Amino acid sequence: MQKISTILTGILLVAVAVLFYLHFSSDKHGGKNPSFNGKNNSKDSFCAGKQVVAYVELDSLYTQVAFIKAKRSELELDQKNLSDQYNNQYNILEAEKAKFIKRGSAITQQEAQEFQDKYLQRQQEIETQKQANGQALATKGAKVMDEMQVTLRDFLKEYNKDKKFTYILATGTGLDYLFYKDSSLNITPEIVKGLNEKIKANGKP
Repeated sequence: MQKISTILTGILLVAVAVLFYLHFSSDKHGGKNPSFNGKNNSKDSFCAGKQVVAYVELDSLYTQVAFIKAKRSELELDQKNLSDQYNNQYNILEAEKAKFIKRGSAITQQEAQEFQDKYLQRQQEIETQKQANGQALATKGAKVMDEMQVTLRDFLKEYNKDKKFTYILATGTGLDYLFYKDSSLNITPEIVKGLNEKIKANGKP
């Protein structure tokens, strides 16, 4: 199940990483970069008439946005249930093996061969089921990723409809490609607050 855990982590990371590079500029200004007209006065002094860059902390979205936390918990619970099911099946199989071995010298060669054949067959069935369940969980995770991408993309387009930012970048564990970050460009609190309010209004988790 370690492989499934890695897949899920990757899916969730990619899902949120849609924020990494969204370009909201247009050519409606005759080739000139749009001026900043945002409501946040702390940004007015440095962005008027220039390309404006902001960044979002992915780690904060991952832990603070309600619908992302809910989806992550749902996938983690599914993974745990599959892991428990897999372990239980193997424990039962191993218990049967231990019980059979306890018979010791009373076991005939034919019985030993028959048990070994059944044991290997059951072991293969458990592994096959494990792989099938893992694929199903990965498929579900991919659907969750698509849902997250759509939700985040739609929200950021609405958030940035006045073109106050030319670029919105992402920073986070494993994705920190910003060698320097001016904290005044951090719009994470606004994104977290806005996403949570929108999801709550829509009746989602």
